[in-house]
Amino acid sequence: MASSGVSGYAAISARVRAMYSSLLSTQEFARLSETPDFPSLIGQLKQTAYGPYLESLKEKDLTSRRVNLQIKGRLADSYYSVIHIAPEQTRSLLKHLYRNFEVGNLKAILRGIVSDPSWERLQDILFPLGSLTVLPAQAMVEAGSVGSAIELLQGTVYDETLSFAMKRYSAEQNLFPLEVALDLFYWRQLWHEAKRLQGLDRDQALRIIGSLMDMNNLMWVIRYRVYHNLSEEELINYTLPFGFHVRDEDIRAIAAGADIASVVERVYPNIADVEALLAEPRSGLPLLETKLKRHVMQQCLAAFSGNPFHIGIPLAFLILSDLEIQDLTVLIEAKSSKMPDEEYQPYLLRTVTAKV
Repeated sequence: MASSGVSGYAAISARVRAMYSSLLSTQEFARLSETPDFPSLIGQLKQTAYGPYLESLKEKDLTSRRVNLQIKGRLADSYYSVIHIAPEQTRSLLKHLYRNFEVGNLKAILRGIVSDPSWERLQDILFPLGSLTVLPAQAMVEAGSVGSAIELLQGTVYDETLSFAMKRYSAEQNLFPLEVALDLFYWRQLWHEAKRLQGLDRDQALRIIGSLMDMNNLMWVIRYRVYHNLSEEELINYTLPFGFHVRDEDIRAIAAGADIASVVERVYPNIADVEALLAEPRSGLPLLETKLKRHVMQQCLAAFSGNPFHIGIPLAFLILSDLEIQDLTVLIEAKSSKMPDEEYQPYLLRTVTAKV
């Protein structure tokens, strides 16, 4: 890498490592996990780096929904900071990674329009994207119909994808084709952004983004086959024909009825009990996804070893931050609903992989 590249990464590497050190320690996470109830959890969470994001909440606002929304503000701030200081050639990838939350918001808006078009209710569950969004969210909710809402996205990156998918929606009155189209569009674009990079940046981006994409693609095809009874052609059309370790022939094999466990075990030889998990899909598939997320965590943690002058470190930090929020969401929901420990603990990621 050229010296300018090294100097370009010196500042961001130091800054991101400092931000990384503020993620929850093993001890902090253990204390959160051991709290006896929801108020205790919130009290303990206020003693961590998430504390400033909870200060504005009044006692009456201390619901699981409000707390989940507030702590996501820290993840949004992390993205803003990293994107701002990242080398110019990598910002497009980082911004597109952030767009995953915009896609989530877009799907939530469309679901809200169909089920309960209340902006007051919906705004409490949307990820706080700030200025880095093209969605006129409130106007879409108040547009009155899915078609009218999508018309408001003319000229945005989602225009062509959603306009095409609207043909299926209009015929079936089912959001599924729209949501699938959004997911495939997002991951194709993210993979394209990763492949545009060069050298070590490209290698690290493909490995980290690829591990995320493999997990999603594999879980899509398994769920489509197990739950939705889709045809082989539909299974292929609703998944990605490429990946990092998950190959097109793997997806096509599952779509054609091959043994799912053998495909999963080829891609993830270190994951145990796959066949047992698949035998009880209602409980087993969420546990399988948890195991795959732990694999993603390992890929991210590996980025912090060795040469620090590459995009892998900021990418890994942002993904680890997101996974930490996902763990906290499990804890928040479990404590607020008084769920027994043994029911939610298998879905926590940090019980297996601690921060280094």
